Amino acid sequence: MARLIAFRDALREAMSEEMRRDERVYLMGEEVAEYNGAYKVSQGMLAEFGPKRVIDTPISELGFAAVGVGSAQNGLRPIVEFMTWNFAVLALDQILNTASKMLAMSGGQVSCPIVFRGGNASAGQLGAQHSTAFESLYANIPGIKVVSPGNGYDAKGLLKQAIRNEEDPVIFMESEQMYGDKTEIPDEEYYIELGKADIKKAGRDVTIVSFNKMMKVAMGAAAELEKENVSAEVIDLRTIRPLDWMTILESVKKTNRLVIVEEQWPFGSVSSEITYRIQKEGFDYLDAPIRRITAADAPLHYAPNLVAAALPDVAKTVKLVKEVMYLVK
Repeated sequence: MARLIAFRDALREAMSEEMRRDERVYLMGEEVAEYNGAYKVSQGMLAEFGPKRVIDTPISELGFAAVGVGSAQNGLRPIVEFMTWNFAVLALDQILNTASKMLAMSGGQVSCPIVFRGGNASAGQLGAQHSTAFESLYANIPGIKVVSPGNGYDAKGLLKQAIRNEEDPVIFMESEQMYGDKTEIPDEEYYIELGKADIKKAGRDVTIVSFNKMMKVAMGAAAELEKENVSAEVIDLRTIRPLDWMTILESVKKTNRLVIVEEQWPFGSVSSEITYRIQKEGFDYLDAPIRRITAADAPLHYAPNLVAAALPDVAKTVKLVKEVMYLVK
């Protein structure tokens, strides 16, 4: 049997199930307890688990990230929520210089099984300081894994895997615009292995790769293209690091064309890494240059017309696919 639940509820189920299973797991962050979470992801968890395992913190990302890292290195399995990943830059020292490096610096003796999670990228008219997509920044750091799910089913399975089975730090990036999205979740327990992309739609003419809320753009573009007899294969990366580029390569061997849709800035982005890997390993299979759509190479403005101009959308994606199909000049 399956239930239709919101993205936020899928995340809450993942955390609650793992907290019931393992008393070492706890949740910490700003407003996660008394307020039930800024986006109500942790609603009801304080009542069930109490203030020692659902912990409200001061507005000090560096401070509570450090507490989480230290507790992880001493045997606990913390979940640290950032209200938005834009605020997590304040905690980057702990993530980059301690969590990601301690296993190597200790000669394999001290691991750091911690999950950092929260809202990421644009969420409407929030201005430049609250609208950055950070996947490529954290994916550039050895020693951590980066997850960016595109639906509630994947989010629950990936988050349970991150909490229960990963000994490395995991960066878990959600979209504030997806917390209310509904997804069917099975009643039985399940986990999704990190580092495995998923083909969301099979196709024959072009491969479209995306992740997080840009999957809506990718799937929307595929639906529009189908009306014009262009069959797009759509791949959801789900995990940015480790990157499952082999699934993309196998798809490109079939379709011979690749378009990547992401919300990163263009320089040094996830699409840059994918493009390098596929042209290196699959050059002979390509019938057109690899193309991509990213956010504009600028801070995201507040005005809605500028937001629309800066971000990928279905129409831009359809146009680009037609270009790689040589259907338009």
